[in-house]
Amino acid sequence: MRRIAFINEKGGTGKTTLAVNTAAWLARERGLQVLLVDLDTQGHAGKSLGVDVRTLPRNVFHLLTEEGVRLEDVVQPTALPGLSVLPSYKEMADFPVAVAQDERRAHRLAERLAPAEAAGYQALVFDAPPSLGLTTRNILVAATEVVVPVALTYLALDGCAEMVETVRKVGEAEGRPELRVTKVVPTLYRKTALADAILERLRAYFPDALASTPLGFNVKIDEAQSHGKTIWEYAPSSRGAEMLAAIAREIDEAPTSKKKGRAPRVA
Repeated sequence: MRRIAFINEKGGTGKTTLAVNTAAWLARERGLQVLLVDLDTQGHAGKSLGVDVRTLPRNVFHLLTEEGVRLEDVVQPTALPGLSVLPSYKEMADFPVAVAQDERRAHRLAERLAPAEAAGYQALVFDAPPSLGLTTRNILVAATEVVVPVALTYLALDGCAEMVETVRKVGEAEGRPELRVTKVVPTLYRKTALADAILERLRAYFPDALASTPLGFNVKIDEAQSHGKTIWEYAPSSRGAEMLAAIAREIDEAPTSKKKGRAPRVA
């Protein structure tokens, strides 16, 4: 079972947009049973799929911290066949404190998601918080591959290179040497000299992992999220849908630890 994590320690990179719509693409185009796992305190992944995360009695925090809560008690269906969401909300801010005494606290997520495959899920997609704390470490332990969205802004390269190094270090520390970044996705693209220059530098840094389609600004993507829908439900013929489909296809076809292919290189 593929377990794809979308991670960047910076906010506002399009991480949730990519996670939600890639999960939807896998369900829609590949016919997979997909579970989108939201670990961000804002709960935007669930909100983007029309789930009122504020009123739910349980969310991913309760699954991770309460022994009696089962996966099926928390998972929410969506309007898209094959796609379910494990929602999050503000309680996740208390997660590091709640599990501070557990020696295996970095493995909580992996252990609580262990029944997912037996429950019929064929892919897990993780939407990480914009930080590199305990929650993100749990995601790295649970994931099999990492996708890094990179906003085409001045400090993008530094943050992306650091993220690749973090994935390597956590993989080694947690006995997951096969864990690696399989795709780097440029986001917030505008046709400017600065954006194109950053894009060229990313190509040089990540020749084997950079997505060939950058995610540009598109009003239909924002509108879809505001209506609690994926781009495929809201505007399937839009330019936004074309971009997200191309990116999702590249992520799906990226070499993973079980396929042949070189890991991304940082120059």
